[in-house]
Amino acid sequence: MAIAVSDELLGTFVPIAVYWLYSGLYVALDGVERVHSYRLHPKGEEAAKNVVSRAAVVRGVLVQQAFQVVVALTLFAVIPSSSPGAPPPKQPSAVVIALQFVIAMFVMDTWQYFMHRYMHVNKFLYKHIHSKHHTLVVPYSFGALYNHPLEGLILDTIGGALSFLASGMTPRTSIFFFSFATIKTVDDHCGLWLPGNILHALFSNNSAYHDIHHQLYGNKYNFSQPFFVLWDKILGTYMPYSLEQRKGGGLESRPVKLVEQTKTD
Repeated sequence: MAIAVSDELLGTFVPIAVYWLYSGLYVALDGVERVHSYRLHPKGEEAAKNVVSRAAVVRGVLVQQAFQVVVALTLFAVIPSSSPGAPPPKQPSAVVIALQFVIAMFVMDTWQYFMHRYMHVNKFLYKHIHSKHHTLVVPYSFGALYNHPLEGLILDTIGGALSFLASGMTPRTSIFFFSFATIKTVDDHCGLWLPGNILHALFSNNSAYHDIHHQLYGNKYNFSQPFFVLWDKILGTYMPYSLEQRKGGGLESRPVKLVEQTKTD
């Protein structure tokens, strides 16, 4: 006998599975010697600069995901999307779905930019909430959602709900959208610049761009996440970067001004 699983439940749990599967792929690649030439930080820099262990990061992410699941299931119980026993809403055409994706991406980016930036501007919120994420000076894949649970609620849960509602997508479409957003977020924190990465070709907001933000000199720049760089450019918080070969191997994402100064010297 088949067990029916609602699209709402799938939309809650599938992105979590995608998070660990996709970040697990990068963990596997981390052990491949050939990949080290595409790292944005030297191998030993993680232990030197990050003040939290990988085990603590795993626990922290699991806590945040559990918190988000509870919030999502509570919302579904209080505000059901359809009448009990009613069939799921009919899926629109591919063109409409594509448009809904674009709208959802813009809404999510807008919400996250302003909330993210405010968490840097407000010293109390940065010290007690957002600084937890910045303990990872050297980002890596499964640390993408290493946040304070309150930050996860404000940026991710509320931001996701707003993008879902504003776009008008169905719960079934949301499964794919939130899985895609999860992949993009993990990729932005992967710490690698792999050749042939289609996400780097499609988006200016990528692992090198976000790596700048995780460094001390970029802490007040490159707030945009996870898709575009629009708000950074409009509001003057855009810090352009250049990918440079690092002495000893690998790559380094460096601010353009710093690169120009080095070349002049």
